[in-house]
Amino acid sequence: MDSVDILIIGAGIAGASLGAALAPRRRVLVTEAEDWPGRHATGRSAAFWHEGYGGPLVAPLTRASRPVLEAGGYLSPRGAIHIARAGEGIEIVPGCAVEPLNRPALERLLPGLRPEWVRGLAEPALADIDVSRLHNDYLAELRANGGAVRTGMRLASAERRGERWRARFDGGEEVAAEVIVNAAGAWADTVAERCGVRPLGIAPKRRTMVQLRLGRSGCKRLPLVVAADGSFYFKGEGERSIWLSPHDEVATDPCDAAPEELDVAVAIDRFSQVVDWPVERVERSWAGLRSFAPDRLPVFGFGSDEPEFFWCAGQGGFGIQTAPAAAALCAALILGEGEMPVDPAPYDPGRFSSSFLGEMSRSDRGVR
Repeated sequence: MDSVDILIIGAGIAGASLGAALAPRRRVLVTEAEDWPGRHATGRSAAFWHEGYGGPLVAPLTRASRPVLEAGGYLSPRGAIHIARAGEGIEIVPGCAVEPLNRPALERLLPGLRPEWVRGLAEPALADIDVSRLHNDYLAELRANGGAVRTGMRLASAERRGERWRARFDGGEEVAAEVIVNAAGAWADTVAERCGVRPLGIAPKRRTMVQLRLGRSGCKRLPLVVAADGSFYFKGEGERSIWLSPHDEVATDPCDAAPEELDVAVAIDRFSQVVDWPVERVERSWAGLRSFAPDRLPVFGFGSDEPEFFWCAGQGGFGIQTAPAAAALCAALILGEGEMPVDPAPYDPGRFSSSFLGEMSRSDRGVR
């Protein structure tokens, strides 16, 4: 049986970044149920650094992550435009730098914009993230500091024996560890249950993405265009193509998500109501999973019912843009040393009491 200090379940961006932060100081093993790391959420992200995405309690993690992402060369400038119809408000997290746009300004930025879109806000700081390189660099850093990553290892069960966990995997492998970190994304509650830990209500949601071929050129450097009512976003991809999402969050079981034809059709219909750009064809479509705690904030910390079981889950759609700060924060909490980049209190799993979860189970856990 292998023995490590810290066993991390899940090799997506959460597990990879935290493993890289811990490996210089502890023996770390990151296990991944799939054949390669980051298959479900990380590998299907249209990730961008969006300062206010996730709300005011997530923004500190996003802001604290930007210097690391910039220093590593992972960001590419894009900018965003939030557009609204008459009577619609545009919600922006306080502290985000924005510039008002009237109808003539919008027409210059988005020729062919339908007449009902009358106002907007520009957010110049928004940037694309090179997700693949960021993820691979974290995995490389983990290995360079003595950590290990093993794929094709699906957790079957784990139990606490004395001062150590004994984890068993479907293939028969066993690993002993002082601490288990639950970085399993959409499977976070499943992993908790297999460890005999009370689940927190981490709910996976399916998000659809479509790559459209358009009958116009000059698309590549289009900004991210976001509807004020949250019904779509799109951004340039190639000279004549865009990435488009209906901004859906469809409740689902943890799975290998696939796009539904209806969701793809809804996305195209909403796009056609924004601009008069001709759609030639769907070049490809895909779906990924985004996982949320009941209050839609991430969960970082040791469980109240099992003090050596650490939650690193519920990062919704902001897990990549917050990864550097989240990893530093979680490493400091696990090790009991090091500087915390932000206040950990809003993310403490202790906020989910049994009575709170019972109330949530009787209500809709969807988008709020």
